[in-house]
Amino acid sequence: MQSSASGGFQLWDSTLLPEQLRRTVQDPTCGGYASFEGWVRNRNEGQTVLRLEYEAFAPLALREGQRILECAQERFGVVHVCCAHRIGELTIGELAVWVGVSAVHRGEAFDACRFVIDEVKHRVPIWKKEHYTDGNSGWVNCEHCAAAPSEEAAHSDHHGHEHQHA
Repeated sequence: MQSSASGGFQLWDSTLLPEQLRRTVQDPTCGGYASFEGWVRNRNEGQTVLRLEYEAFAPLALREGQRILECAQERFGVVHVCCAHRIGELTIGELAVWVGVSAVHRGEAFDACRFVIDEVKHRVPIWKKEHYTDGNSGWVNCEHCAAAPSEEAAHSDHHGHEHQHA
């Protein structure tokens, strides 16, 4: 799956191209633009990560992702919104997810961008499998980490709970 010029919610099985994605939300009527990039990091839960894999139930992921974008447009009054998420195998430092929002004013763009990434992590059926340096691997399933935005304020970097890895 690849990008389209119309923006929307997208699943990519190859490298995300932020410059190309940004063009889908550019608009001369907009004075504000906000984006978010999520990268593959090399540590999680005290373990060194070598690489990861993302799998998605594509029909539902695309449908639910699009609903989130439509909700962001309605709720925040933004003009354009786009989100692209990788699937497949990724290496450390690769771009895993990109969100871009354009609006008449910056405040709405910032708010909508945060809303989109939080909702995507919480609602879209995309699963992450980490591969560790010790040879083990595990599917990451942390509902607390994907908490709704209102709950994030109380959520610190140290979770205080165990994560289950398969």
